[in-house]
Amino acid sequence: MLLPENRSFELSRQLLERAIDIHVHATPHLPSSPRRLDPIEAAVEARDAGMRAIVLMDVFQMTNGIAWIVNRAVPDFTVFGGLILNTAYGGLNPRAVKTAIGYGDGARFISFGAHSTFYQASREGRIVDGKFTPLKDLYPEFRREEVDRAIRIPVDGHVGPELDEILSVISDHPQVFLNTGHVSPEEAIRLVDLAGEYGIGRVLVATAVTQAASTDQLRFMAGKGAFIEYTLGAYTHTTSIPKTHYYVEREYAADEEMTGEASGGIRKAAEQMREVGTDHCILATDFGGYTLPAPVEGLREFIACLLDLGLPTDDIRKMVRTNPEKLLGLDP
Repeated sequence: MLLPENRSFELSRQLLERAIDIHVHATPHLPSSPRRLDPIEAAVEARDAGMRAIVLMDVFQMTNGIAWIVNRAVPDFTVFGGLILNTAYGGLNPRAVKTAIGYGDGARFISFGAHSTFYQASREGRIVDGKFTPLKDLYPEFRREEVDRAIRIPVDGHVGPELDEILSVISDHPQVFLNTGHVSPEEAIRLVDLAGEYGIGRVLVATAVTQAASTDQLRFMAGKGAFIEYTLGAYTHTTSIPKTHYYVEREYAADEEMTGEASGGIRKAAEQMREVGTDHCILATDFGGYTLPAPVEGLREFIACLLDLGLPTDDIRKMVRTNPEKLLGLDP
């Protein structure tokens, strides 16, 4: 394929204007997994690049308290936060959801787990003697402490009282969007269906699901009104090394690619965006780790790569600006 005529460094910078990165990890972390920058630095860099907002994510704490602080320290910019329901919060914990929605600037998202979903925790592992081995097979205590406590979404039948209460709380707060988290594609489809049943107006299919799902599954969820998340961190850079250490126990360090298989890279992502439809897709970075560029540069790189792959500027602007605005309920 010939490189398109409209590719330029200046254009990739221009497309950051009023953009929103909905997946930034710039909050405190374990010393074994240091951050590239703090949340104030992340906000200042994004503001100075002309962006409109960022959304902070943290696997250990709700980020809307940090957003409250940053929004008072950094003028002319907005930072949003929310809650990832990991084992640090006891998994499916309605009390944590209620608290997050009322704390600080208020949670803007509720995610159904990152590393603490059964789908991910049961598959996390590392290469041992040339073979990928799940942590649950290496450490019986990991199975007990993480896998057995991890979030599972029933793919059919009754949802259970905890999930029912959480979905009801999200439905009662229309400013909050549901993030599927790192569940299986089948669980994500059930969450999208349940969102419709409970009257939840905004749903994001997390990038971990996007990578694992088929294009038909993504099209189905998009057809139900969900946005499909694509993060640069999932398709390039340090995907093959253990860049994120979620667990306090050092021995639980896991390789980033849980299967050891190639993701197909940004070209595959771009092809899916075309097939699913850019009206339904959102670009983000998942950056903030010290092995990665700063999130602002990461988003510019993602934009530049998609320009090189021939995506029209209007489609890119839609995925970095218009669609995140809709997800967050912001005026265009």
